[in-house]
Amino acid sequence: MQGTHLDAVAKAVVEALDGPQRNTALCRQVVRLLAQERPVSPQHLAGALHWTADEVRAELRTHPELEYDANGNIVGSGLTLVPTAYQVQMNDHPLFAWCALGTLTNPLQLQLSARILSRCPTTGGTIRLTVTPQQLVDLDPPDAVMSLALPSASACYQDLRGTFCHESRFFSSPDAAAM
Repeated sequence: MQGTHLDAVAKAVVEALDGPQRNTALCRQVVRLLAQERPVSPQHLAGALHWTADEVRAELRTHPELEYDANGNIVGSGLTLVPTAYQVQMNDHPLFAWCALGTLTNPLQLQLSARILSRCPTTGGTIRLTVTPQQLVDLDPPDAVMSLALPSASACYQDLRGTFCHESRFFSSPDAAAM
């Protein structure tokens, strides 16, 4: 693939997934706190952001994509405590991601290395890789690929998981992705 085309794809991904609604101090802090493998209470989030509880509650209402537990604590924002098909091991914490791309972007955002484990939806084969802040290493199988669909930014805001995450998957090979 040509560098110019990759640049255009990267820009489209950033615009769709990291628009104003996701690129906020609140969203970045939620991911940092979830990486500690504990649900995030609105009160804890307010303290970490140096905001009032009312400010946090108002901002949380603008993020319909967040996952909550029965006690009203945040358990997912791309990175999640709820088991998914995408395991992400960071700092000896077993976490999960909503999609294949999230297994790569969340560790990068946190400047951490992560060991990723997933299954190919076509073959059922295991896919393993390590992502560091600098690169992707130890890809097994070596021909594994990731799918990526580029919905509009507004579609992602309305339903990030339904419009994007369900389309971002790892496959054991290009042939498996084409099936």
